[in-house]
Amino acid sequence: MSLNACELEIDLFCHGLRVPEDVSLSGARGVSRTRAGLGSGLEVVIPAASYLKDEIWVNVPVVERFARTSPYRLTGGSLEGYAIADDRDAARYRVRLPREPAWYARQTSSDVTMNRIGVLQGTYLGIYVNSMCAFWDAEPRLNCRFCTTGQNVGANEAPVKTVSDVLETCWAAKEESGVTFVHLNGGFMGGRGLEFIKPYVKAIKEEVGLLVGVQLAPERDFSQYDALVALGVDHFSFCIELLDPEWFKRVCPGKARVHGQELYFRAMEYCTHLLPYGAVSGEIIAGLEPVDKTIEAIDRITAAGAFPTVCIFRPTVGSNLEAWSPPAYDDMRKVMQHMYDACRRHWLPIGAAPNIEVSLVVNPDDAAMLAERTLGFYCYEAYRRLMRVAARPAFWRRMQTG
Repeated sequence: MSLNACELEIDLFCHGLRVPEDVSLSGARGVSRTRAGLGSGLEVVIPAASYLKDEIWVNVPVVERFARTSPYRLTGGSLEGYAIADDRDAARYRVRLPREPAWYARQTSSDVTMNRIGVLQGTYLGIYVNSMCAFWDAEPRLNCRFCTTGQNVGANEAPVKTVSDVLETCWAAKEESGVTFVHLNGGFMGGRGLEFIKPYVKAIKEEVGLLVGVQLAPERDFSQYDALVALGVDHFSFCIELLDPEWFKRVCPGKARVHGQELYFRAMEYCTHLLPYGAVSGEIIAGLEPVDKTIEAIDRITAAGAFPTVCIFRPTVGSNLEAWSPPAYDDMRKVMQHMYDACRRHWLPIGAAPNIEVSLVVNPDDAAMLAERTLGFYCYEAYRRLMRVAARPAFWRRMQTG
């Protein structure tokens, strides 16, 4: 049975993709083992053939162990002429591979290659701003068990990223790749992460004019968030990861010991009152804890006025969970359908920001393709279209320099 674009996206996250040796990836974006390692897949764009979306971006697992036995196989050999074949039923899905931008290989003025500063993940620019999460330096280590930041920062990306290097990379991504949004994230810095990131936010807003998102460990001094909003931050995201307390302690020992789960929720809820409705997100991982807990987490996030970004668990190469199995498609489809329905119930304006397609997760507006066609669905979709139009002037103003 043929899958729609979102269903295919979910199944690719769950099964990965085989790339035969005779299929050339010349010109495509390379597999980027940067940041936490979740971008260690092949960037693929799936035509949606739907009035809901033109296309869906997905970072498909290709190097992980489970991908070797995937029923999906890449065919073709030009950036516009690829297809994904499903060997279970001979279904074929036309896809394209986005081209690697020329600026990736360019040097900053301090002789750092730009793709060691930031990389595209979908249509946005991701930059890991600090040197390394402190949980990797603890004895014993307290790093999150799905993460490979400690292996990537300083190896596949620059260990130190100066403000000038970040600015030059942002300019290149904006001018040559049409980027509108840069996501600045980092690991635990012992309570000084929000202070550390302020010069980056200030410089990008004043000199480049991009929308800026910040994802850092929560801090108990919530006035730091007020200060970042005053500098122009457009979006905060909080890596809640897991709702079940035992799973949280097991998978995220550092976060459990230093922060505690509730701090993530309190910080997220505080920030929803600082920014426009729907400009804050709570990030969770689906496929580790029981599905009912993931659904409960989605409901708590949306009830707070934030939108959920749900990452399908990927047993990343080199992580402590490398040998674990990915989740089942049926479970993940249920989660993503609930994610969309929860956003609809709370009238969250998902998909309103210009040109932001995140390839690492199933975007909430991707999941509109999974929803039952009810009166509530059509009313919400009409509201979303209205919000996209109404929000354009506000986003345009927020992307001005100075």
